[in-house]
Amino acid sequence: MSARESLNPEGSLWDLIAVQLRRHREERRMSGSALGVILDLDRSSVSRLESGQVKLLEKHARVLDREWGTQDLFQVLLLFAKAGHDPEWFKAHFELEVLAAELRIWELAWIPGLFQTEAYTREAVLAGGFQDVDGRVAVRMKRQECLLRDPAPNLWAMLDEGVIRQPVGGAEVMRGQLARLLELGEQPNISVRIVPQRAGAHVGRDGSFKIMTVDGGDSVYVEASFGGRLAVDITDVRSYRANFDRISDRALPVDASAELIQQVMEGFR
Repeated sequence: MSARESLNPEGSLWDLIAVQLRRHREERRMSGSALGVILDLDRSSVSRLESGQVKLLEKHARVLDREWGTQDLFQVLLLFAKAGHDPEWFKAHFELEVLAAELRIWELAWIPGLFQTEAYTREAVLAGGFQDVDGRVAVRMKRQECLLRDPAPNLWAMLDEGVIRQPVGGAEVMRGQLARLLELGEQPNISVRIVPQRAGAHVGRDGSFKIMTVDGGDSVYVEASFGGRLAVDITDVRSYRANFDRISDRALPVDASAELIQQVMEGFR
């Protein structure tokens, strides 16, 4: 089954956008290449839009509504699609994570999945009340293989101090997890910094997110209960980039962060 044939417009607004895009193009007897000229995209990019492999951007929705006289149809569909939860977002985020040349992670609640030990992951999955614990643990461990690529991705991670202090699975699990964090932080392509509790209120308190850079373009995965949200619109991405920089202003330097992690690790007995 092709990507286009697998679209489910009744279950996903993003799929509905892709289906409507193709329908309106074909009604106007317009080729994919001609639509690419209007949107300043190549033919293959138009094909990926119509198959749901990439998401429509706000600037393209405005162009479509203007050129086709669709009375804000695409802009309204995009507004609701971005506001809702799409079960395919986590899958898309995983695919981007594997390919990313750069990753920027802000984490407010948990050790990032790419950094978790198997023991920590198991405790986190059990705490979430999920079924198939072994399967979920295996998937998360598999995700970490992206750190072993050649060339390896450059990764900047900032963690709230509460993440390293919150006991997950007991002292032994936490000592192993924090030791793993220190080990990863020593790699030349990985930076681990802690935002101390004394930083007080800052923009990062709104929630965790991850910026993934693939082929020079950024996408953002925003964490949320029962599923996250994938942001690809340039305006949204710029906002998260700015927030990441603001959070960085509150973080301890790398060496001071490592010292704090070491201190917390030694406190787990």
